[in-house]
Amino acid sequence: MKYTFLSLFAFLLPFSTISQETAELGLDERINAWFEPITAVWESIVFWVVPGTGVPLIVIILVLGATFFTLYFGFVNIRKFPFAINVVRGKYDAVEGDEGHGVEKSEVNIVDGDLVDTIRDESHHGEVSHFQALATAVSGTVGLGNIAGVALAIAIGGPGATFWMIVCGLLSMSTKFVECTLGVKYRDMDENGTVYGGPMYYLSRGLKERGFTGLGKALAVIFAILCVGASFGGGNAVQANQAAEQLVAMTGMESGSSGFIIGVVLAILVGVVIIGGIKRIASVTEKIVPFMAIIYATACLVVIFANYSYIDDAFGLIFSSAFTPEAGLGGLFGVLITGFRRAAFSNEAGAGSAAIAHSAVRTKYPASEGIVALLEPFIDTVVICTLTALVIIFYNSGGIFEYGGDGAGQVLVEGVNVGGVTLTSLAFESVIPWFPYILTLAVVLFAVSTMISWSYYGLQAWKYLFGRGKVADLCYKLLFIAFIIIGASASMGAVFAFSDAMILALVFPNMLGLILLFPKVKEELTRYLDAIKAMAQ
Repeated sequence: MKYTFLSLFAFLLPFSTISQETAELGLDERINAWFEPITAVWESIVFWVVPGTGVPLIVIILVLGATFFTLYFGFVNIRKFPFAINVVRGKYDAVEGDEGHGVEKSEVNIVDGDLVDTIRDESHHGEVSHFQALATAVSGTVGLGNIAGVALAIAIGGPGATFWMIVCGLLSMSTKFVECTLGVKYRDMDENGTVYGGPMYYLSRGLKERGFTGLGKALAVIFAILCVGASFGGGNAVQANQAAEQLVAMTGMESGSSGFIIGVVLAILVGVVIIGGIKRIASVTEKIVPFMAIIYATACLVVIFANYSYIDDAFGLIFSSAFTPEAGLGGLFGVLITGFRRAAFSNEAGAGSAAIAHSAVRTKYPASEGIVALLEPFIDTVVICTLTALVIIFYNSGGIFEYGGDGAGQVLVEGVNVGGVTLTSLAFESVIPWFPYILTLAVVLFAVSTMISWSYYGLQAWKYLFGRGKVADLCYKLLFIAFIIIGASASMGAVFAFSDAMILALVFPNMLGLILLFPKVKEELTRYLDAIKAMAQ
């Protein structure tokens, strides 16, 4: 209890110590004034550029790690893709309750040295199905980055950025497979069957097995702290802000209290869901995610087929621009980095956040959920991000704006600087005037589902730091709900950059753990495949 209130005090202290000079400013200006210097320092650390390359270290880590896992596991992202779909469909559910084929049981049923088999049947480990876990994880990654972020990436990096975005998405499937398998293998479970999992647990427990006890504990704590911050920022306030901005723009609401009102409504909707825990979150996301994905994909396809004659030209431009970028785009590395960075923001592979959601799955074979998880970057990046990219490329086929932007997150369209959401909205509107309303619905659903999923991620990290008491839970959820209102009410320019940097900062402790623990994933994959073969005999 003491640590919970100390954490609350430490987190809220900065807002009460804003300098006297900014006291006269409005809420948005005051928040920006406080965050700007922090953002500058934090971004310089997370996005440190390797001298002589022009490439951020974080991008190198993600690309090399994903490439290594893809090669080591024999292109599991491609070979096991049909298999993953069948696992989600439940084709191999029978193996979860199969005890008679002589296949060694997983150590996932060991919690703090106790056999959970004495508590409940191993086949019922977890709280949600494979599909629900996938839906929850996808809802955490499929968000406004797929709409606003991709639009800006293409506008600034050119059509060639799409190619590298797809490449990164395919490679990231292997990283997701590794981290989500580990998430299930080293998860914890209390006497009531409630699951606690994610990088915090496989970093501490897995590295302890390897003899790196101190390192594991340190990395786990660092990850948990960063995850809490990311949940309040990129997984919450940013989503609420952009949803409110789009709603205000489409409804013509007057500025002032409109953002606050929208924030309160969003807070109530999200609050009702997150108070119910992972089972309610999963039951909501499994309905919202397919619905919103179908809506957005349908809207994109309408725009694409309206420009049917330009499809082959668009893909030709994507491939040619990937290797021969236009002058002023920073050269080949500039386009490559833009594509990879956008994909990294989008699917969060390597950040470890999705492993928290996947850890709650009902299974006794950790690799089964790792297989399911590899579908996530494909859905998020290869499909949805590519659809957005094509919409923007088609929209600009007439040279409406110049690729390159202003380098500061704005693109000049017909003499007006616009952001990513507005650019995508204009692209839809160019085909059918009422399409922006469809986009508004998609934006709101993307934002709400992302907030719901990230509330679970942040809460799991919070529990790891401050315990699993009800008071600690309530403190986190109230803080999370408060940040929805703050995010919707304020214009927090600096917070956007800070939030993105906070999410990608998770890569540093997580990827180190993945590199040290990937042999365990190989063992689990072999065990799962052997169980399926034995069942078929």
